[in-house]
Amino acid sequence: MAAPPAAAPAVAARRPELDAIRLAVVLGLVFFHTALVFDGSDDYYVKNPQTTDAITVLAGFGVVWAMPALFLIAGLGAWHSLSRRGPGGFAVERLLRLGVPLAFATVTIIPVPQWLRLRAADPGYDESYPRFLLTFFDVHLSPADFPFVVQGEQFESGHLWFVVMLLAYSLLLAPLVAWLPAHRVGAVRDAVAGATARRGVVLLPAVPLALIAALHGMEEAYAGWSRWAYLLFFMYGFVLASDDRFRTAMRRDAVPAAVVGFLLFMGAGASLGAAGDEPFTDMTPVAILARVLFGLAGWCWLVAILGLLDRRRDTPSGEEATPGGRRRVYAYLASAALPLYILHQPIVVAVAYFVVRWSAPIPVKYTIIVVISFAIMLAVYDLAVRRTRVTRFLFGMR
Repeated sequence: MAAPPAAAPAVAARRPELDAIRLAVVLGLVFFHTALVFDGSDDYYVKNPQTTDAITVLAGFGVVWAMPALFLIAGLGAWHSLSRRGPGGFAVERLLRLGVPLAFATVTIIPVPQWLRLRAADPGYDESYPRFLLTFFDVHLSPADFPFVVQGEQFESGHLWFVVMLLAYSLLLAPLVAWLPAHRVGAVRDAVAGATARRGVVLLPAVPLALIAALHGMEEAYAGWSRWAYLLFFMYGFVLASDDRFRTAMRRDAVPAAVVGFLLFMGAGASLGAAGDEPFTDMTPVAILARVLFGLAGWCWLVAILGLLDRRRDTPSGEEATPGGRRRVYAYLASAALPLYILHQPIVVAVAYFVVRWSAPIPVKYTIIVVISFAIMLAVYDLAVRRTRVTRFLFGMR
């Protein structure tokens, strides 16, 4: 069994900026999914009678980096978990931390948004929730849709597509690590890490992402990125954690990456707007160019974000500079990231289902949905999730 090679040891100290990014993305999804209620171009579960296309532009700034960052950070964590547990232990841990909450949420809260979608679209729809569940779980297996092998007319993984992908990619990684010869992997890793001493080399992983976007297309259901692009982000994180030279290169090249990423993103936005009705999948030159620019921009933004945040750490551990009260709040929220992610969308949709019926301007409704959703989400987490071993287990908490 070949464990991750240790020739160039990874830094074992916890990186609080990674927890901060993860938490920012999870909490930011409340704002993002609430915005989709008012987006005129998105088929969200519940829609406000009045919509605006301006939200699509604003959402793009998060789409280009947010979910890729979660996969990259998960890959970084996978390196350390595999180093401690070995491939078998890693696979078991992933099944418990991801598989259990995925199964539990799928049979409890994931059907809620789909049921509310039917009620919102048709005022005459009066099917009870228990009866709707019979339709929701009328499923079949479809291996060709990997990793979403369970399919049905009403069935969906909802926002837990992220957990489905992450679990599948983790279970693919474990046997791959066990099979690959450690000495050969270490030699390749050393050569690649050494190459990053040259400026700009750390930006080259953007090229495969751009090729996937160009040839396979982008999947709107998964926040605009292809499922195979997310696999690359996950694997990139795994590799980056294996040698501290990658981290050094990201800190060094963070500023030029930010500049290049911004220019590429602006070009992608303009090209997507000019590419026609189906820019995510069309094979016209303009659509392909737009997707190439988007793929390149996504990796540049990640290098910039991780590198700049890593630069800002004032102390080796990143914790001593944080006052005690803020540190306790941060630790509380950081441990809540996965449960809050699982809870957020059904709550946002349920709140929006009632609020969109009110007579009020879009900014007022938006603010109300965000505030009430956060209040319910944090209350459910604190009172119903974190206080018992059973509920912690069901939501993937240690």
